[in-house]
Amino acid sequence: MLAKTFFGFEEILAKELQLLGAQNVEIGTRAVSFKGDKGFMYKANLSLRTALKILKPIYQFRAFNDQSLYKGIQGIDWSKYLNENQTFVIDTTIHSDNFKHSQFVSQKAKDAIVDQFREKTGIRPSIDKDFPDLKIHIHIDRDQCTVSLDSSGESLHQRGYRTATNIAPINEVLAAGMLLLSGWDGSSDFMDPMCGSGTILAEAAMIACNIPANINRKEFAFEKWNDWDNDLFDQIIDALLKRTKEFRYTITGYDKAPSAVNKAKDNILNANLEDYVTIAQANFFDTKKENAGPLHMVFNPPYGERLDIDLERFYRELGDTLKNNYPNTNAWFITANLDALKFVGLRPSRKIKLFNGSLEARLVKYEMYEGSKKAKFNQ
Repeated sequence: MLAKTFFGFEEILAKELQLLGAQNVEIGTRAVSFKGDKGFMYKANLSLRTALKILKPIYQFRAFNDQSLYKGIQGIDWSKYLNENQTFVIDTTIHSDNFKHSQFVSQKAKDAIVDQFREKTGIRPSIDKDFPDLKIHIHIDRDQCTVSLDSSGESLHQRGYRTATNIAPINEVLAAGMLLLSGWDGSSDFMDPMCGSGTILAEAAMIACNIPANINRKEFAFEKWNDWDNDLFDQIIDALLKRTKEFRYTITGYDKAPSAVNKAKDNILNANLEDYVTIAQANFFDTKKENAGPLHMVFNPPYGERLDIDLERFYRELGDTLKNNYPNTNAWFITANLDALKFVGLRPSRKIKLFNGSLEARLVKYEMYEGSKKAKFNQ
């Protein structure tokens, strides 16, 4: 199988897969391949925090032109996966000089499938882009064509708990990946000081308690497959829920907008995480660290892309607040405004290249020591 992800998350996705028990895990670009049975496919869809989709390849062939593409798709016995009264949709990605348009490939493949059914049964299945019974994924790399079934359906970032969002909400998979890259494991207090609609808080609580990422999702595409096993799926959910753990620290979110605070509270409630997460209205720049122990902070400050802010002043205040009010804190944040980082006035100890949507971004880490840094190293 193949798990797709964002740039920069390949290694943590591979680690997630290994911890779940996947075999033959191999890292690719924005994807990780692995082996597992049907039950593992269910478990991967439910559990993986940094996967966007789980694809199950069913056939590979070489395609040089539209004739060889058509013939290759017809080489699959589609009655194993679909009947003439069901619906399907095809999604195509191409990296090839032989084919220029993914839409053309999808159309040609659709013709091959419906022609096969028409010849055998006289009836053809139809396309349904919104609620198909089967989602087919075609990937052409040069002349190698891989046909897969999409076991996830809607992208796995759609966890099912977020009903209310603000301007520029962060993608759930991006939030989870940032948290895992930051080393968050639930062994200290946690804060998101600019929490927006609460996505980072929800993902942080699920990691801390080992709650499966997609436990709140309404459905997965594999539930419509011919070999769907409801009992096996229920067994896997039960086994995963037995592995959740208690969390002894605090998870706190601030936002200065009352509307954001209300939305974040709704989403935390939807995710059944209200026992672990506290959200309050506050401007981060007016706050101080409340507990003596270590604090782990991960957040997504405004970029100035969609929100009108004085970037220089904002990032300067950000640096000052961390330096003066948050000792014994590891602060991580993502920004696509790389010039703004120089206004923070602190030297990041790590910089990781990521993408937030189409924007190239950096996940940066600032270590705030107890007392002065010099004193820390002279102990």
